[in-house]
Amino acid sequence: MATDRRRPYLRIAEDIRRDISSGRYAVGERLPVTRELAERYGVAMMTIGNALAVLRDEGLIETRQGAGSFVSRTPDDETAGPAPGEHSEEFRIISEQLSEIRQHMNKLTVRLDELDARTRPDQAEKRS
Repeated sequence: MATDRRRPYLRIAEDIRRDISSGRYAVGERLPVTRELAERYGVAMMTIGNALAVLRDEGLIETRQGAGSFVSRTPDDETAGPAPGEHSEEFRIISEQLSEIRQHMNKLTVRLDELDARTRPDQAEKRS
């Protein structure tokens, strides 16, 4: 079985999103409190806060100070998903990681070219 390598808060957000989509939590219904969700998933309350922030950014829930988090719409609504030009939190994280990998690859390419030039004098002459 494949291991889910996503960050815990993204997995939890996906679980809650699925629960909203399946009707476990209806529009207007309050989600369980952060402490209860943290116990259910075996994570810190901050991790649950991050998961709820993802759902809030997607417009699936609204959080009211002192009252909790409430389902504002389902993922299946016509307005579901990021607006044009916007991307999910997971997409943003993966894009940042890809950018870092590209930077490292570019640095390695330069270093390999330098090493190649030093170890193959005939190649250095052809490049000049």
